[in-house]
Amino acid sequence: MRPNKNQSTINIKIIALSFFFLLFLVLVAWSSFSSPRPSSSPKSENHSDLSSSSTDPSSIDEEDQKKPSAPACPSLPSTPSCTKTPPSLANALVHYVTTNITPQQTLKEISVTLRVLEKKSPCNFLVFGLGHDSLMWTSLNHGGRTVFLEEDKAWIEQITEKLPSLESYHVTYDTRVHQADGLMETGMGDECKGCKRPEILQVPACS
Repeated sequence: MRPNKNQSTINIKIIALSFFFLLFLVLVAWSSFSSPRPSSSPKSENHSDLSSSSTDPSSIDEEDQKKPSAPACPSLPSTPSCTKTPPSLANALVHYVTTNITPQQTLKEISVTLRVLEKKSPCNFLVFGLGHDSLMWTSLNHGGRTVFLEEDKAWIEQITEKLPSLESYHVTYDTRVHQADGLMETGMGDECKGCKRPEILQVPACS
């Protein structure tokens, strides 16, 4: 009995399709195995390196030693210490702010003495006369000694009652203002230039 040609043709087609299907599966499987996979080892190695470096202080020290050292930052200036306002200056500010009495000297006259104090203060400062500007002179000579000489005893009591911090003394002058020019000429004379010791000042020629 001869086989049916149609049946044999169908069998050949089925075999061929099966072969091509298997070949396709083999190619797919081969491509999946042969394709490169993302490697996780570098990440794990990096992670392990980071963890080890973070937990190993010696490795950090070694790495820091290999790196060039950065220049040291300049130190910050020390905080200035707080100091109180000098008592003489504080008293002068309060006094002149709360009074309407002006000094007895002009600005030009005050500026002359002020320039001297700017160079010499603190110093021993002797002032002839006591007035409303006396507290100013004490403040300008802060840290030094300022002494006021006044011939009016009642005036001394009046001023020191308001300004007890002033050091003032009562004196009696044997000369007057109108004699100033003659006294200056006498003081510049040869007889008084040799007066160097205080006890010699009692000599009539130098007094």
